[in-house]
Parts: sequence; structure tokens; C-alpha cells
Amino acid sequence: MKIKEFFGKFVSRIIWMNILAMIVVVVAVCMGVDYGLKVYTHHGEGIPVPELRKMVFAEARKLVEQDGLRIVVSDSGYNKRLPADCILIQTPGPGCRVKAGHTIYVTVNTPLSPSLAMPDLAENSSAREAEAKLTAMGFRLLEPKYVPGEKDWVYAIECRGRRIGAGDRISIDTPLRLVIGSGTYDEDEEAISYTEPEFDTGVVSDVDDFEEVSEPPAAGTE
Repeated sequence: MKIKEFFGKFVSRIIWMNILAMIVVVVAVCMGVDYGLKVYTHHGEGIPVPELRKMVFAEARKLVEQDGLRIVVSDSGYNKRLPADCILIQTPGPGCRVKAGHTIYVTVNTPLSPSLAMPDLAENSSAREAEAKLTAMGFRLLEPKYVPGEKDWVYAIECRGRRIGAGDRISIDTPLRLVIGSGTYDEDEEAISYTEPEFDTGVVSDVDDFEEVSEPPAAGTE
């Protein structure tokens, strides 16, 4: 076989038509798969998530179910400025586009204020440290009460006139008052003066303080 005849087979019309047909088939299959995936996943379609925050849960549930979505309470929080059962946080957020049947997770406002365990601050921290920790926890502090003692040292924490200890659970809405040292001390706490005791000089007196008693005479004798 000559070289010209050998290469002539590769440039024949039949071979090129087969190659072109295979290319068309591959492209058609790829386009068909892409279209099928878009139809199956509803690509480009989506339902915008409504704004649910500050809305009562019952109303929010009706709203999302009308759009073909679901809503689930995942957590609870507390905000005294908002009504009970009000939605505080939602995921995903408003404006996000989701598919039909997607679940929206929300955090609702609890009707009861949470109670927190009191940290160990009395006799263990300065006024600045105690104020920073309690306010960070969410407590409201009243004007402090000053007592004689080391300046700016926390001697106690009061709640409604009663002293509370570490570990006591207090409602976050209940105001607290710090009992702080004023840097002064009572006069009764001044140094005590001691009196030296008087001791016997050790001098022996020449006079015997005891009276000598003679023995009584024997019977029958004068």
C-alpha cells in the first residue's frame, strides 16, 4: 500500500461524517443531562424568604406555609422589649431565595426572664471587676452601698435588700446592689491598747501573817 493511499483513508468523507456524528451525539447528551438536572433541581427557581423577625410565631407560620415553606423553632431567647412568642432570629435571612419545602429555623422570645447563677464576686473582687462582669451578664446595677472597709472592695451583693451568695440563681430583670468598702474604718476597729499586769515584787515581809497555834495540853494534866 502506498503512503498516499494510506493517508487517503483518513480524509475520506465517511470517516469525517462519523466523527461529526459522534460530536453531535456527545453535545446532545451533555445538553440533555444539563437540562434534566435543571428540571430536577428547579435551577433558577426560588421562593424569597419573608421577613419574620418581630412577628408572632403563629402569624409567621401561616405566612411561610402559604409560600410552600416550613418553619421550625430551633431555640429560644429573651428580649423584654418584645412580646412573648415573638421571633428574634431566622435562618435563612429575609430575601434569600430557597426551594419549595425548605425549612426556616427561628429563635422565639420566651415569656419568662432567664435566671443566672451568681458568680463568686463578694470578698473576691474589686468594684470595677464586679460591675464589668455583672453588666456583661445582663444585670442592672443600682447605686452601690458603701460600708467601712477597704476602698473599692466588694464585700457583698444585695438583691432586694437581701445578701446573695455565689451560685444563687437570680432573674436577669432583678436589679442588684454592690456593697463596697469606703476606705474608712469605724473607731471601734482602732488598735486595742493593752495594760501591763502588775507582778509581786518578791520581797518577804518580816512579820509573819499567820498566828502560831499551840497544841492543847494532855488529858489529866494542868
